Amino acid sequence: MGLTGDSKGQLLSQLAELVKEISGLPECRNSCKKMHGNLVRRIKLLSPLFEELRDGDEDSVMKIEEIKGFELLKAALDSTKELLQSINEGSKLYQALQKDQIAYKFQQMTEAIEAALNEIPYDNLDLSEEVQEQIELVHAQFRRAKARPDSPDLQLEHDLAVAQKEKDPDPAVLKRLSDKLQLRTISDLTKESVAFHELVIASGGDPGKRFEEMTSLLKKLKDYVLTENPKADTSEGEKGLMKHRSPVIPDDFRCPISLELMKDPVIVSTGQTYERSCIQKWLDAGHKTCPKTQQTLLHTALTPNYVLKSLIALWCESNGVELPKNQGTCRSRKPGSSASDCDRTAIIALLEKLANGNSEQQRAAAGELRLLAKRNADNRVCIAEAGAIPLLVELLSSTDPRTQEHAVTALLNLSINDSNKGAIVNAGAIPDIVDVLKNGSMEARENAAATLFSLSVIDENKVAIGAAGAIPALIKLLCEGSPRGKKDAATAIFNLSIYQGNKARAVRAGIVPPLMRLLKDAGGGMVDEALAILAILASHQEGKVAIGQADPIPVLLEVIRTGSPRNRENATAILWSLCTGNLEQLKIAKEFGAEEALKDLSENGTDRAKRKAGSILELLQRLEVKEDPISLSSL
Repeated sequence: MGLTGDSKGQLLSQLAELVKEISGLPECRNSCKKMHGNLVRRIKLLSPLFEELRDGDEDSVMKIEEIKGFELLKAALDSTKELLQSINEGSKLYQALQKDQIAYKFQQMTEAIEAALNEIPYDNLDLSEEVQEQIELVHAQFRRAKARPDSPDLQLEHDLAVAQKEKDPDPAVLKRLSDKLQLRTISDLTKESVAFHELVIASGGDPGKRFEEMTSLLKKLKDYVLTENPKADTSEGEKGLMKHRSPVIPDDFRCPISLELMKDPVIVSTGQTYERSCIQKWLDAGHKTCPKTQQTLLHTALTPNYVLKSLIALWCESNGVELPKNQGTCRSRKPGSSASDCDRTAIIALLEKLANGNSEQQRAAAGELRLLAKRNADNRVCIAEAGAIPLLVELLSSTDPRTQEHAVTALLNLSINDSNKGAIVNAGAIPDIVDVLKNGSMEARENAAATLFSLSVIDENKVAIGAAGAIPALIKLLCEGSPRGKKDAATAIFNLSIYQGNKARAVRAGIVPPLMRLLKDAGGGMVDEALAILAILASHQEGKVAIGQADPIPVLLEVIRTGSPRNRENATAILWSLCTGNLEQLKIAKEFGAEEALKDLSENGTDRAKRKAGSILELLQRLEVKEDPISLSSL
């Protein structure tokens, strides 16, 4: 048995098209250039094989042993194409810093192609002598590449180490890095910033140490480009015209709400960037969605986009545009919401009541500070500078429930200011906030959860909050709270679980069963949050085991079939974690019809969902071969 003429022609055409697509990929212009170029060059040499076979005897039947080799080669080329595309489109700095892992991936692709070529019985094929010689040559090249990987770029490794370690690296080092990574112009740096933030989004919003290194390196390269070649993106003709016209602001530098140049860009949970004052006004109006994508916001924390802010400053300097030093304002902002709202005299009077008043005065003063801190950014600064934070932390231990609610909510509102986050933690607030979360009124518990989330935006606070015992109390609130309280608990758990140690704490505290209940309750409004947390826990071995024991696959597949794009992506990421290295879970996924759902997702999902779906489909295909090694004979 074997493939008929039509099926054979289709397979060979697919292989020929794959080789053509890989050969036509743009030249790699980063630190992976050598590995990328060598692999593309070798694959290109396979083209005559498929063209000759495709144009040969169309009525001949391809035998089972021939099919196996070509099927394996198609799978290897599909994976190789995906790797090569990701290298071309990804962050150049990230690839340089992750060079060992990327080199390993290239080696895996080389080994997979060589193994597939080894399975093709060339003697059984009707090939011309010239094509046979070329294929033997290509196969020999892949064998050598498999045995002898590309040597590392020692100069690049040295320059990266120096640029990371030294505060002011030698310009010669930065020049070599700028040239090697093709980050020579403002435009190059802007594209790199976009790629960088796509990585942040893909990581679940956790910048981490590697991204901090990237930010530092990108800033040093930006400073070098500005110093050495500030007009790098401007032609001679344009330089003359610029004197007579205003420069066009790049779209990436405009706020999607006001369409004006951003001065204080911040990132929301969907990964979109806005001018701080504009998105804050949007949130203060009660909106819970991202204005640009209309996705529901997982949380309302605003993360400063320092890289983009730096690039905007560079562009302004290069184009003679003055960037105001004050915080940006949205045009639709109402009069009166400025620094004049900060009444220092009144604030000091309230603090006097907090410190020395009776219980009723303390309750009233804490309530007023709570409202003032909510009103605007200037009040948050004034209240903190006046010394309110330590006094409010003391009131977290008040026996009066209402005073406790006011105190924790005032701290929540003050924590919106990044500088205040540090002051709150330094005042010893975390254990007291956790105590309110455990023992306070429902409103106080919910606002304590929101405060812990706000503080956990700073990485070192994630560790302290987890160590203070917050996670079991957050899980309890997730089960018992109001709809708003459940969301506050979920966003806090999500952010805390970015830290690896907190993943284990959450799993051991029993987070998985409540999340599975929320996931199965489509009308409960918590499916987005449950999936996001499960996706981040699935990357931890204990989390993977606990999720696997909760019969997750039927509901995950239902989400993959019918959910929103982001939920389908998260469900697929969880399924991929469960099925990787676990034959039992893979079989269950197959039994519940995963293949059909994943094929649709691989065509219509987000980029990340497509990649994960493709990986699971490959695992399912390998499972079929293991279960029925002669199944191909029925084709």
